Amino acid sequence: MEKVKAKKHLGQHFLKDESIAKAIADTLSLKGYDEVLEIGPGMGVLTKYLLDKPINTHVIEIDTESVTYLGENYPKLKDQIISQDFLKYNINEVYKDKQFAIIGNFPYNISTQIVFRTLEFRDQIPEFSGMFQKEVAERICEKKGSKAYGILSVLAQAFYITEYLFTVDENVFIPPPKVKSGVMKMTRKEDYSLPCGEKLFFTVVKTAFQQRRKTLRNSLKTLNLTDDLRLDTIFDKRPEQLSVEEFIELTQKIEADGVQS
Repeated sequence: MEKVKAKKHLGQHFLKDESIAKAIADTLSLKGYDEVLEIGPGMGVLTKYLLDKPINTHVIEIDTESVTYLGENYPKLKDQIISQDFLKYNINEVYKDKQFAIIGNFPYNISTQIVFRTLEFRDQIPEFSGMFQKEVAERICEKKGSKAYGILSVLAQAFYITEYLFTVDENVFIPPPKVKSGVMKMTRKEDYSLPCGEKLFFTVVKTAFQQRRKTLRNSLKTLNLTDDLRLDTIFDKRPEQLSVEEFIELTQKIEADGVQS
């Protein structure tokens, strides 16, 4: 089969630089898990380096043309190709309760959704790394005080240590995207449990950043906080001024105020 044609509606940009593919594969520590899932393998430029590692590799790909190409060109992937949409597929049909890492040159149009989906399965995913649009990779790793710091930053960093690793030029892709790319890695924290209600924590973070220019006193009005709690000086701040730890502290205060998740 000839090479796969990149499809715009799937956000496909095929990496052609072998050294970058190898560098992405090498971001995996292979510690604490025996399985890796690659999302959106395309024509397998990253896959081939994963198959060389002492780990069991599955790939998940929605593009049927890519699935056919991978099956014909990578015999090691026999019975390891999942022809599904990662965002909709119940990944435990493959992994049950096993630990597994996620890696990929992620389609940019769904990359943030992939991170949120990973957070849902965080009990099973100790490591996550791959390529995003540069701004998205930076946003995941951003610290408080920046305009880029937001919902994705706080929720990812509540459970994972995030690292921006390196920038990738547009010209190493077919077709070249209109933006630069960035490779980042998330390593699950040793203790990633929250000392507050998880559902309420997510609600507080999302509600706060929906009106990020307002102080928390105004942006969190919909939570019906008591007047006494609203006098707390933490409510004088805007959401980007709070670290992950301060968002947890804020959630604890709201919980103590009687707000249910």
